[in-house]
Amino acid sequence: MGSFFTANIDDAVLTITLNKPKQHNVLNPEEMDELRACLAEKAQNSSIRVGVLTGEGRSFCAGANLGELDDYDFSKNPLEQLTDQIEGMPYPVICKLNGGVYGGGTDLALACDFRIGTPDMKCFIPPARLGIHYHAVGMERAVSRLGLGPAKRLFLALETMDGTELKAIGFLDYIVGADELDDKVQGLAVSMAGLAPLSLSGMKATFNSIARGAIDMNAARAAQQLCLNSDDFKEGRAALAEKRPPVFKGS
Repeated sequence: MGSFFTANIDDAVLTITLNKPKQHNVLNPEEMDELRACLAEKAQNSSIRVGVLTGEGRSFCAGANLGELDDYDFSKNPLEQLTDQIEGMPYPVICKLNGGVYGGGTDLALACDFRIGTPDMKCFIPPARLGIHYHAVGMERAVSRLGLGPAKRLFLALETMDGTELKAIGFLDYIVGADELDDKVQGLAVSMAGLAPLSLSGMKATFNSIARGAIDMNAARAAQQLCLNSDDFKEGRAALAEKRPPVFKGS
C-alpha cells in the first residue's frame, strides 16, 4: 500500500488507516487516486463484508493539500472520484473519527455509511475563509446527509462543531468516549459482517440512490429478486426455523 495509508483485512473487515498524522492526513491528488484505486480493488474482494476508514494522530483527515490546489484538475476532481468510490463500495463502510475532520475530509466521512466519533472531536469546513468553492457533489452529499440548514451552518457560517453538535445535526451516528471508540467500531463491524452480504449491498445502493433523489426502481427490484433467488435467503429461513445463527455465503 502507499506510504500514506495502510489497508488490512481481519475476519472479513477491511480497515484503511490514513497515515500522515503530522500533516493531519491531508491528501494530494495523486494520493487520492492511489487510495481510490486501492478501494476499487478491495470492492472486488468477496471475502470482505465491512470496511472501516480511519486515521492516525489527532485528526481523521484535513482534506486536500492546499498547497497543490493551483494545479488541481476540477474536470477530473480526484476528491469527488474518491468519495464516490467510498460511497459506492458494495458493503457498509464505517468512518472511525479518531479526531478532527476538516475541509474535504468531511466528504470522506459523509461518503461512509456510518460515522462514529467522540464528544471532543471538531469539524470545520473552511472554503469561504480561503476564497475557494467546495466541490458540488460534496455539497450535495452534505445536504442529503445533514439537511440544508446544517450544511449552510458548516459551509457558509463557518461554524466549528464538536462531537455533541455533530451528533445533533446527524453527522455522527454514534458518539462515545475516546476509550470506547475502538470497541464501538469493532462491535458494529463484526455485527454487520455476520449479516447477508447481498441484502446489505442491495439496500445500501438503494438508500444511496434515494438520498440522491434519483432512485433506480429497476435496480432496486433486481436486487430484491437477486436476494429472493439466493442461497443466503434459503439459509436465513432455515436458520430462523432451526433457531440458530445463520451462516451467509454471499451467494
